[in-house]
Amino acid sequence: MPATDKPKGPASYFPSIEKTYGQPIQHWLDLVAGLEGMKHMEKVAWLKAEHGLGHGHANAIVAYHLAQAAP
Repeated sequence: MPATDKPKGPASYFPSIEKTYGQPIQHWLDLVAGLEGMKHMEKVAWLKAEHGLGHGHANAIVAYHLAQAAP
């Protein structure tokens, strides 16, 4: 991706997530990948309750993960 192109959608939150919580995005995506059988908002609630993520950040991680997993 050229340096002038900014990420769009959920990925646009990634720099802020990494800075705020001190973990790379892959860490969060790996955690969410282990939450099979849960619905989108259940995963968001889990990230918020268990790891203290804000709603927008948790939602962005889950949305990105689900988009990548979609056929």
